[in-house]
Amino acid sequence: MQLIGSTTSPYVRRIRLFMDNYPHEFIALNIYSPEGRDALRKFTPVMKVPVLTDDDKTLLDSRVIHKYLANKLNHAQMSWDQENLLTMIDAVNDSCITLFMLTRSGISTEGELLIADLQKERIANTINLLEAAAANGSFDEWHYPSICLYCLLDWVSFRELLSLEETPALAAFLQSHKHETLIKNTDPRL
Repeated sequence: MQLIGSTTSPYVRRIRLFMDNYPHEFIALNIYSPEGRDALRKFTPVMKVPVLTDDDKTLLDSRVIHKYLANKLNHAQMSWDQENLLTMIDAVNDSCITLFMLTRSGISTEGELLIADLQKERIANTINLLEAAAANGSFDEWHYPSICLYCLLDWVSFRELLSLEETPALAAFLQSHKHETLIKNTDPRL
């Protein structure tokens, strides 16, 4: 089994954390370099990470990969509440990535720019719901939505995209897991 991805992607990191105790090879690519893009093209036509190959199967997208692995590893299915939490986490993640890519492309996200304004609105609305969920204990157990939340929060901190000053439950959640070995081993700053 091979997991293909970038060491800085929060979507790849969540699968790496989920697969921690399962034997696999991690193929790290710099997806922004020409060589990395060429290598990625060999694994997926959609040019996104993560990609999982297992025997004759190639799976694209972290949600599909998680569902496949959860089934293969006999993990319980997520509840509908957990699925909704994951959708919220993914919404914030996608919006933050869009803003990051706009900035990296030299496009200012300040002022009136519809795509940036829509992303900021989604982030503001959703981060408050995630804060409430964290405060209510929805992430007290280390399950897949918790892994995904951690990867999101650490990535936005790493990329300096969001301040967690106004979300103390999310800040506490992030801090409570920072020193775990696997978290350190998958740190995007390395």
